[in-house]
Amino acid sequence: MSRSGYTLPVFACAAAVAALQWLRYRQHINIVSIDLLEPAEIVEIPIDQVAGISENQALAMTHSDPGDNLDLTKNTPVWAVVEWYAGDGESVIIQGGEGIGKKINDDGKAAIYTYAQDLIQENLRRLLTETEKIKVTIILPEGRLLAIRTSNSAFGVVEGLSLLGTTGISQPLSTPDQLAAFRADLEERASKFTTLVFCIGENGLDLAQRIGINPARLVKTANWLGPMLVAADVLGVKEILLFGYHGKLMKLAGGIFHTHHHLADGRREILTSHCAMIGLNATDIQTIFHSPTAEAALKHLKNLDINTGSNWVNLVYSAIAETIDTRSQVYINSHNEQGKTSIACGCVLFDRDRQIFVKSKTGCILLEKLC
Repeated sequence: MSRSGYTLPVFACAAAVAALQWLRYRQHINIVSIDLLEPAEIVEIPIDQVAGISENQALAMTHSDPGDNLDLTKNTPVWAVVEWYAGDGESVIIQGGEGIGKKINDDGKAAIYTYAQDLIQENLRRLLTETEKIKVTIILPEGRLLAIRTSNSAFGVVEGLSLLGTTGISQPLSTPDQLAAFRADLEERASKFTTLVFCIGENGLDLAQRIGINPARLVKTANWLGPMLVAADVLGVKEILLFGYHGKLMKLAGGIFHTHHHLADGRREILTSHCAMIGLNATDIQTIFHSPTAEAALKHLKNLDINTGSNWVNLVYSAIAETIDTRSQVYINSHNEQGKTSIACGCVLFDRDRQIFVKSKTGCILLEKLC
């Protein structure tokens, strides 16, 4: 059996609790209890070190443990500085320090999202009197360096990592045990709905809910899109909307149905082949092929449209979206005992700004039905 650990917000919260406890009692605490909120569970997190910075400030350190998840933050240091303050506003103010990413499309605000905010505030408020107020600064000393190895910049987060997620439990997304858990979740949702939405990760889940899709229809797949599509067919699902970041979902257009980058990529080949088929000139095809990221390639096409009045983004990505639908149907058919599935697949792709910019024909139909 694989071992689940905890998400990064839990360790940030634990460090903050330990620092607050030092301010109050001037004692080093080796273990703190954290209410995860989601799920409703109390867990104990070890603390490496606590120190006073001044009479009104304390620093606590821990390190992350995501269990058996292939997470680049495994064992990374997590620090929190807590200080008393007497200003106006909330009793707990949370800010990002070194290594916490900044949201470039939100005035550079710290990339500390809803679950992390709620988790830290709820656990710390319980330790404060009605008149006490504190300021919490979360620091990830290795965050800036680690962020280079993530796709954070593709979602408009720079200079560090995000405190992102909807739960305190870190699931090992790449293990067979986790696939079994995803299938169990799919089975439960398929018993209630014949139209479902597949999202690879948290960005898709968050955006899908924001545009009005019923959360009960949302299925997290991580990188297991192929096995999850086959499982949906077996369970009698009739319609699936593939809802995701274009840099991930376009892999399906190349027949890649396990989308983890350690196994296969092919994005530049998929993009350049579709550009060539649509008729983009050789110079721009070369630029697309040598783009460092899918987002950079999309930006080049957008600039071409702006500067020349062309329509390359829509032409190229509409072709990719239709190929995603076709390859998905073929993939399911190849695993169907009768050789033909009754599932209709459509797709919706969004960019790093979480803006939907292309839908396949079937994707349009399904999205209209779901929203």
